[in-house]
Amino acid sequence: MEKVTSKKGISFFEKFLSIWVILCMGAGILIGKFLPVIPSALEKLQFAGQNIPIAVLIWIMIFPMMMKIDFKSIKNVGKHPSGILISSGSSWLIKPFLMFGLATLFFKVIFSTILPSNLQQDFVTGAVLLGVAPCTAMVFVWSLLTKGDPAHTLVQVSVNDILILVLFVPLVSLFLGVNNVQIPWDTLVFSVVLFVVVPLAGGALTRFLIVKKKGLEYFNDKFVPKFNGITTAGLLLTLIIIFSFQGDIILKQPLYVLLIAVPLILQNVISATFTYLLCKWTKQPHNIAAPAALIAASDFFELSVAVAIAMFGPDSPVVLACTVGVLTEVPVMLLLVLFINKTRRWFPERNNKGTGPSNG
Repeated sequence: MEKVTSKKGISFFEKFLSIWVILCMGAGILIGKFLPVIPSALEKLQFAGQNIPIAVLIWIMIFPMMMKIDFKSIKNVGKHPSGILISSGSSWLIKPFLMFGLATLFFKVIFSTILPSNLQQDFVTGAVLLGVAPCTAMVFVWSLLTKGDPAHTLVQVSVNDILILVLFVPLVSLFLGVNNVQIPWDTLVFSVVLFVVVPLAGGALTRFLIVKKKGLEYFNDKFVPKFNGITTAGLLLTLIIIFSFQGDIILKQPLYVLLIAVPLILQNVISATFTYLLCKWTKQPHNIAAPAALIAASDFFELSVAVAIAMFGPDSPVVLACTVGVLTEVPVMLLLVLFINKTRRWFPERNNKGTGPSNG
């Protein structure tokens, strides 16, 4: 995929990501409808409960972003401790419970007359998988679009990657256990290792070797940009495959997609707004408040999709719920970026100087 970059450092595909997401979802649905032999063949490519093509594409998505993470940056937590505490608290103490509550309210109460009982629980499960882990990849893009402090973004992402290793499995087990959904811990742990630990370790090793050999400036300015289009390409190809698996149910019940979208969008908006206003109340600078709010709102959909496929199969309604999260998150996050940029004046001007966008 050719890299076309705008003046602000956002690639052509990132700038129009919502359009590409919709086109790839449509392509996947058409493939599933008219060329069912393709998803049927791809679905059989399994190893240890993981779909191999999707696993490879998820690695392609995550790895370039993981290279940007510098765990040495965690020592800088003290520079903006309130911002880190607010963002971490929103991501781990509020957002998972909010998502679980909204999903249960809408799928099991408000939409109970529309959705079959088995789908109600499947959609709650998918929403839980989405809400339990904050995003660690696309947030670099959202932060860049709001001129967020790149150092703060890097520190928060590094902290969240560590917290995912500790909190993801227990929180998923807690929320799904409430609804008597049986989940194998070994599958959950294996998925975390496969899609967090492995790419994180690989990214850290790559960063260490390149920086040692060529220097940090070369790594940031020349090496990392080589991968700019790869993450987006991995996302779009993953969507084509997933929607080729899910195309049948979407064509038969397009209303399901709209119903799933309601609590997911509400969670994004409420989480971002709460965190943003809390940062304003505690007098955080705008370039700290912006990435803090966007990190709290976004989901690690790559991990949720991978876990859902491993536990329930690629054609499961649980995977559909996670996949709708991909569809809704991109346009919602772009709208939140617009809102955050428009309200920059809410924050003291003196706190918003001296920090520009960076590749992290």
